[in-house]
Amino acid sequence: MSDASLSQTPEDTSDDRRARRNVAVLVAAQAILGAQMPMIFVVAGLAGLMIAPSPALATIPISLIVFGSMMTAPWLSALMQRFGRRAGFFAGALGGGIGGAVSAYGLWVDSFALFLVGSFFTGIYMSAQGFYRFAAADTASETFRPKAISYVMAGGLLSALIGPQLVKVTTDATVVPFVGTYLVAVLINTLGAALFLALDLPKPLPPAADAPTGRTRRELLRDPKIVVAIICGMVSYALMNLMMTSTPLAMVGCGFSTGTAADVVSAHVIAMFAPSFVTGHLIARFGAMRIVGIGLFLLALAGGMALTGVELYQFFGALVLLGIGWNFGFIGATAMLTEAHSIEERGTVQGMNDFFVFGCVTIASLASGILMNLGEDVVSGWNSVNIAMVPFLALAGAALIWLALRPRDEVYP
Repeated sequence: MSDASLSQTPEDTSDDRRARRNVAVLVAAQAILGAQMPMIFVVAGLAGLMIAPSPALATIPISLIVFGSMMTAPWLSALMQRFGRRAGFFAGALGGGIGGAVSAYGLWVDSFALFLVGSFFTGIYMSAQGFYRFAAADTASETFRPKAISYVMAGGLLSALIGPQLVKVTTDATVVPFVGTYLVAVLINTLGAALFLALDLPKPLPPAADAPTGRTRRELLRDPKIVVAIICGMVSYALMNLMMTSTPLAMVGCGFSTGTAADVVSAHVIAMFAPSFVTGHLIARFGAMRIVGIGLFLLALAGGMALTGVELYQFFGALVLLGIGWNFGFIGATAMLTEAHSIEERGTVQGMNDFFVFGCVTIASLASGILMNLGEDVVSGWNSVNIAMVPFLALAGAALIWLALRPRDEVYP
């Protein structure tokens, strides 16, 4: 690992050779370790439905994953600020392995409480995965930075192909359904952690007594660009999670098989990450705010298509639009955030951002199970999920317009 300080200058990253190497490692990590997330998001609600005391609690395991991610983000960001990204990523893989093992055991002994504990530990991995995109930017030049973020997110394309297919071969591989899926997650974390040995990221050095400390949290939250970036990131991720969490439950409730639901989720996750090959270029050309606006519009289209019916093509179409909308909205918001803070503020801003983002995602996943149980049948519950998207899209859209109308020197000081 390099001994370069985190206070490196822009000239340190001008040729981007180091950044490109790190991007390659992080793309591989996103593809391999990231495969556990579509696996678990496909089966967690169905497994919860199998052992939960009430159907309304079926999505609680997913909520605990996201809650674990929310609670992990601040201390994990501080850990990486002090000891480096590699330490945080190892901690994430350890959490994911423990989470898979405890969840598998909880299912084996029919303990919903243990299953929830395992879900919380899985959230530690999910939080660490969220920092891959920030790590990609650490050694990148200003020009390469949005592309680096985008390329790392593109690594999720392979995870989208691998994860749901693993669900198909592991769902019934053991006497108790879904246990095999969680055991494979343990293996993925164990083997994938070795990738982090190849990272070449700046080694944090103790700050000098006269080193700048950056703004306080209160001051950061007065920055219009930071506030709007956080709002758009929260809404993009939360609404994606709200709809995706409900999809397997809605599809199985409408008579489709778990395998077919896995195929739809696979198409969704492909749509989440495939645009990443061009998203960074689009941000560099048109600006992050315009790309975020397109993302919010696509999320609205996803909800609208889902409301047109529950045929297979409607599930596929809605989830593909949802994935592309998330990609533009979330990557665009991330790019906005990285432009709005200094190196000294990195740990505070990134931890604070992911705390808020995953806090909203936790609420969305909790709401998903509740909304799916509203009305007389599965279809009315599914419609409730999609109608619930409207006010949050309106909030994010209004915030983005408000930022765009502010004087340019306030947005780009």
